[in-house]
Amino acid sequence: MKRKGKNLRKIGMLLLAIMTVICSISACGGGEPAWHSKEVTVTDDNYRTWYEVFVYSFCDSDGDQAGDLQGVISKLDYIADMGFNGIWLMPIMPSPSYHKYDVKNYLEIEPEYGTMEDFEELAAECDRRGIKLIIDLVLNHTSSEHPWFVAACDYLESLEEGKEPSAAECPYYEYYHFVKGNPNSDTWYQVGSTDYYYEGVFWSGMPDVNFESQALRKEFEEIVDFWLAKGVGGFRLDAVKEFYSGATSQNVEVLTWLNDYVKAASPDAYMVGEAWEGLGTYSQYYASGIDSFFNFEFAGPTGVVTKTLTFSGETNSAQAYAKALVRVQNAIREYREDAIDAPFFVNHDMARAAGYMQYDERKVKMAATLNLLMSGSVFVYYGEEIGMTGSGKDENKRAPMYWSSDEGAEGMTRGPLDMEPQENQFASTEKQMKSKDSIYSFYKETILLRNQNPEIARGTVARLEDITDPDIAAVSKTYNGETIYLLYNISETEKKQVSMSAEQYGELEIAGYLSVDGGKVTMKNGVVTMPSYSVVVLR
Repeated sequence: MKRKGKNLRKIGMLLLAIMTVICSISACGGGEPAWHSKEVTVTDDNYRTWYEVFVYSFCDSDGDQAGDLQGVISKLDYIADMGFNGIWLMPIMPSPSYHKYDVKNYLEIEPEYGTMEDFEELAAECDRRGIKLIIDLVLNHTSSEHPWFVAACDYLESLEEGKEPSAAECPYYEYYHFVKGNPNSDTWYQVGSTDYYYEGVFWSGMPDVNFESQALRKEFEEIVDFWLAKGVGGFRLDAVKEFYSGATSQNVEVLTWLNDYVKAASPDAYMVGEAWEGLGTYSQYYASGIDSFFNFEFAGPTGVVTKTLTFSGETNSAQAYAKALVRVQNAIREYREDAIDAPFFVNHDMARAAGYMQYDERKVKMAATLNLLMSGSVFVYYGEEIGMTGSGKDENKRAPMYWSSDEGAEGMTRGPLDMEPQENQFASTEKQMKSKDSIYSFYKETILLRNQNPEIARGTVARLEDITDPDIAAVSKTYNGETIYLLYNISETEKKQVSMSAEQYGELEIAGYLSVDGGKVTMKNGVVTMPSYSVVVLR
C-alpha cells in the first residue's frame, strides 16, 4: 500500500508539472498570456513611465473632500502596481488659486494639502517603491501676493514724485518687469494709482519675473537646493517659452543656467520642460541640456495619436504614425544626441482623451498603446487609465479622480469650486480593477509590456519601409546592441498578416502583444497574424 501511495503521489506531481507547463504556454485556456509572467527589471534611469497628479482632485485622506499629500501616499501602491515608476505633482506650494500655478511662497506646502512633514513622508515612500518624484516648479511668474511682488509694488507706490526707482533701495524691484508709462498692451497692468506698469503674460495675478536679475536667479538656486534636500528627484518646468516671450535663444540660455545648476547639485535629477510650441521650435530647447520637453506633436485633439485613430487619409495612416516617430526623434536629436523625448496624450490643460475617441472603448485602449509604447519618458494624466470625462473650462479637466461611483466613498474629492458636473462614461476605478477587460487593465498590461522590454523606452526608432500596408505601423527599436520590432495593426475591423521573414529580420519570437478585444497574436513561419487594433513586440 505504501508503494502504491508513493506512485500515486509521483503521478500527481508529474501531472501538476505538466499542467503548469501547459498553463504557462497556453495561458490556461484563455487566461493571461504567457508573456505576462516574464520578469520585469526596471532600469533606474530617467527613462520612466510617469503619472501626473493634481493633488487637490486626486485623493482625500481627512474627510474634507480636498485632496492632500496623505491621500497621494495612500495611493502609492495603486500607482506602483499599475507599473508607473515616476510621479509628477502639479504645484503644491501656497497659492491663492485652486490650481496653484501662482506661487506665494516657494518654500512651503499649501496648507490644504498638508505639511512639509507630509511631503517628506511622501518623498521617502516614493523612494522606497523605486518611484522618482518630481514637482512643478513655476519660475516664469509668481503670485501677485508673493512678498517679493508686494514689496516691489509698495516701494513704487511710496516713491516721491520725480524720483527714479532703484534696486539698491528695493532689491525686489528688479525681480519683475516694471516700466514707467502705459505700454498700451493687454499683458501690462498698472501698479496701484502710479505711472508704473508690470508685465503679466497670463493675467494680472501672475506677474512675470525678470531673469536679467542675478539676485532673482540666486533666489531660484536656493529654492532648487531646498527641494532637492527634501527628496525631490527633479522638476517639471512650467511655461518655459514665456521666460522671454517669443525669444527662444534667451529662453534656452535661462534653461542652460538652470540645468547646469541642478545637475551640479544632483546629477541624477530629471527635468522636463513645457514649451508649448511646434516641433521646429520646441526641439531647439534641447540645446539647453534639459533632459526632456513635452512632445506636443502627438498630443491633444489634433495630435498624431488622435489623427491616427480618428482621421482618414494617407497623412493620418499607421504609416504616417511610424514616420512621425522617426521625424520627432531626429528633430530633437539634432540639438541633443541623448535627448529623452516626453510623449503624452493629454495633460491638465487639455480635454480628456476619451472624448477625442467619442468614448469608443476600443479606440481609447488603442490610443493608450500609441502613447505608452513611444520612446522616452511617457506621461499619463491621472484618470486617463480609466477613461475619465472632462472638457470645456479648465476646472472640468481637473475633475475628481473617479475612485468610486459613491461620491461619499473614502478618498473621493469634490473637485474645483467652479467645475461643472461631470458624468463619467466608463466605470469607476473600483469596478475597473475587478475586470480584466477594462481600460484600467489594458493600461496596466501596456505598461507591463513597456517595462519588460527596455528597448521600448530607450531604443532608437527606425521605420520598416518594406511593410507598406497603410493600416500597419512597423518600427524597430535598438538599444545596447539589441533590436526589437513593434507592429501596430490600426485597422478597426480587419485582421492582418505581416511577413517578418528570418532571411530579412533573423529568427524572431513574440515577446508580448496587446489586443483591445483580447484576441491572440500568433506567428508561424515568419508570418505574424494580428487581430484588429493590436500591437506585437518581436525579438
